[in-house]
Parts: sequence; C-alpha cells; structure tokens
Amino acid sequence: MNHFDNKDDEFEIRDEELDMKDTEINEDDYEDDEEGGEKAELEKKSPEDKKKNAADGKESEYEDVCFICRRPESKAGKMFKLPNNISVCNDCMHKTMDTVSQFDYQGMLGNTNWNDEIEKWSKGKGFPNISFVNLADLQGDGGIPNKQRLKKKKAKKKEEPVLNIKDIPAPHKIKAQLDEYVVGQEKAKKIISVAVYNHYKRVATGTMDEIEIEKSNILMIGPTGSGKTYLVRTLAKLLDVPLAIADATSLTEAGYIGDDIESVLSKLLAAAENDVDRAERGIVFIDEIDKIAKKRNTNSRDVSGESVQQGMLKLLEGAEIEVPVGANSKNAMVPLTTINTKNILFICGGAFPDLEEIIKQRLNKGTSIGYGAQLKDKYDKEKNILNRVAVEDIRKFGMIPEFLGRMPIICTLEGLTKEMLVKILKEPKNAILKQYQKLLELDEVKLLFDEGALEAIAEKAMEKDTGARALRAIIEEFMLDIMYEIPKDDNIGQVTITREYIEKTGGPVVDIRGNRMELPDHLQ
Repeated sequence: MNHFDNKDDEFEIRDEELDMKDTEINEDDYEDDEEGGEKAELEKKSPEDKKKNAADGKESEYEDVCFICRRPESKAGKMFKLPNNISVCNDCMHKTMDTVSQFDYQGMLGNTNWNDEIEKWSKGKGFPNISFVNLADLQGDGGIPNKQRLKKKKAKKKEEPVLNIKDIPAPHKIKAQLDEYVVGQEKAKKIISVAVYNHYKRVATGTMDEIEIEKSNILMIGPTGSGKTYLVRTLAKLLDVPLAIADATSLTEAGYIGDDIESVLSKLLAAAENDVDRAERGIVFIDEIDKIAKKRNTNSRDVSGESVQQGMLKLLEGAEIEVPVGANSKNAMVPLTTINTKNILFICGGAFPDLEEIIKQRLNKGTSIGYGAQLKDKYDKEKNILNRVAVEDIRKFGMIPEFLGRMPIICTLEGLTKEMLVKILKEPKNAILKQYQKLLELDEVKLLFDEGALEAIAEKAMEKDTGARALRAIIEEFMLDIMYEIPKDDNIGQVTITREYIEKTGGPVVDIRGNRMELPDHLQ
C-alpha cells in the first residue's frame, strides 16, 4: 500500500509540474500577443490557411449582396452569413423568422429529431416536390454572379479643398473664388458669401456667449438661365461639402404619388456617401420653388402647393427627420436613419414669373392725378425690377408667411445682358469656348474666335431669352460641321470662327500648316 501511495504522490508532483509549464507557455503566448500581435499569428498559420486568406481577400473587393432582396451591403447594412457563402440582410432575416414562426409547416418546428427525418427522406424518394441546385455552378457567392455585385469603394486620396470648412475664410475670399467661375451677379455673390460665412461659423461654434445663432437660409430669385443652380453648385464644390439638388415640382404631400419631402434629405445623404455627420453640414438646393406656390381660385386639395410648403417648415427650421437610406420613399424593405437638419443650409431658387407685375403694382400705388403724379408706366422700362422685391410681393405670389419667415435672406439675380453673355463665353475657368478649344487641341488644331463671332453668339442667345443655357445650343449648332470635317485632314493647324460664319454669310478661316484658305462651300 505504501508503494502505491508513493506512486500517487509522484503522479501528483508530475501533474503540478505540467500545470506550471502550461501556465508558463500561456504567459509566453500572452506576451507574444502583446508584442508581436498579428505578425506572430500569421507566421503560425499553415500554407492552406494563407491560401484561404488570399482567396478571401480577392473576394472582399465585392460587396455582400442579400440573397433574397438583392440589395448590396452599402444599402442594406450588415449581413448575416449562412453556409455556402450566402448572405442575408437584417430585414429579410427578420421577415423570414417572423413568417416561419407564424406557420409551423408540417410540424417541422416542433420536431427535434431533424437528423433522423433527413436520413429517412434521403433513403426514400427524397424531398417531395423539391429539387436542389448546386450553388457552385452559379459562379459567385450565394448564387449571385460577380457581374451583378457592386465593388467596394476604395478609399480615395482626398485633395485638400480650395476652402476648408473648418477654417472658413472671410466673405471677400469666398467671393473671389466665385468670381473665377461665375460672371456678373456681384450683389448675389456678395449676399451668398456673407450668408455662407455666417452659417458655417455658426456650425463650428454652436453658440456664442450662450446666444443661439439662427440659421440663414437663402431664397434666390432670378430669371431662367441667370445662374442660380450654377452658383450653388460652384459654392458647394469650393467648400467641399455634400450638395443635394432637388426639384420642387416633384414633391407632394405625404401619402400622394410623387416624392416625399424627406426625399430631399435622402439625396443629400447619398451625396455624402451615407455619412450622416457629413450630410448634417451640407447644402440643399431646392430649385423651381415658385412651382409650389399656393394655387389661386381652387377648391380642390392643394397636394403639391401649399401643403408642401407646410411640410418643409420643420426641415428649414431644424428637426430630427427619419430618412430612408438609398431610396426616395419609406417602406419596410429600406433601412432608415435619422438626420438633424439644424446645421444644413437650405437654398431655394425660382424664376417667379409674373413677380415683376406684382412689384410694379405695389410701386404704382402712390400714383395720383396732378403735376406731381407719377406715371403708371414709370417702371415698365426698368430692367432689374426684381431688385425692388419685398416679402409682401412674394407672399402675394403664393408663398405662405411661415415659409418666408424661415427664409430670412432674399437674394435677387439680374437678367443677363449682351456684355455678360460675351464674358460667360470666354472668361470663366470652364468657359464653353475653352472646352471646345481643349477638344480640338487633342487633334492638334488651334481654335480661335474673333470678337465679332462672340457678339453674334450673344445676340442670338438674347433672342432665345433663355439665359446662358442658349449659348451651348448655339455653339453646338455651328461647331457640328467643324468637329466633323477637321479629323479628316491632318494638315489643318488652326480654325478661326468669324461673325460671317455665325450669321451664315461666310465660312471660318482655316490655316493649313502655314497656308491660309477658306473652308469648302458646304461649310459656308
């Protein structure tokens, strides 16, 4: 007995030694994890594991796609991973589980002997009316071909913006940047520069001596083609903030066919690449705002007019709004997120036709009979009558007082003159003429415009009365034959567009590598 007792003691001692060694090994591993980390783990992996990781890395360039609703990971959110590389989104998984829990098909949920049942069915005739598909034959994870899957967006090296939102420059510097792209509209650029400067100072500070600074939303009024949209687009580009441009004509009251008012914020979220923090300091430009004015002399429900203005009030003032991600309307299949509109700058623009007549009526109220009376046609010849606009004029046009109260800054744009159109053709950084000159440079041909040609283009644009948009249509018309003929002859070195060619009384002047000649008759 003593002999066995001694052996038991030896075994106990050896067990204690082994335990001590195990603890030493575990401590060493723990130290390696702290020091070496992932590198040590990679070295320990077998070649098979490394190959598997490489394969996984190759597939990781694609987004996971829900096997049921086919939405990508960027829209549906995090996926559930199932066998055979099948991914199911959160919404579809919950819907499936809810459906299965309601209907216990053939008592399957109450049956716990799954393995026995599967063996029984496999030995017999198999599953009734069910055929299995080999997912490997479909070439893609979860039966979804790679051509139907989105690639994950790679992180781009962001260039530093011209104007940094964290260090917003003074208004005169913002206007100087706008001057490089937008011709004329000096007053409008000054108003917008100050409004944006104050707005982003408010975003950066929040409060100033416990005094909350209110938002400075902007209402832009100007004739068509005067540069309202272009001004806002340029401003957002310079500030490097997300911009959403929406059309008020498509907005309707909730519950009716058309876009909900929240769809404006969905576009902003998409422009910010679903980054809520970035979207909450962006700019929303709502164009054609005059189309949601109150309808006059109607007894029917105004679902796309006054009711839309009412629905926009909470957006303009600042509130937390539930917004669908990747869709224009809320439904059960689309995830929602919350956006606070407190720091979003809203700019509304519209042409407001017939507003000039309302302004003239207000100004002519002082007319009377006698030697000191003002003539009724005194303001008929005034070109920029919009500069005299007042809040009461816009309210008479059909905008409700609550809406106008949330648009404290009213900015008017001038109609374009002939001189302004000539400058628009050649002065901005991305002027239309510079674009065509760049196109012909690729064919090693120099394109020139004489002053007479520029004036002729401006005169034709004035006749169309559609602002700067008319310039592109006119230039496209007379450049068609030139862009068609020039690639035929490699000897052409320079083309000069003349007034005669614009007016169709002559042709452009062509230099053929040192010699000068007129283009053929079919170009005249």
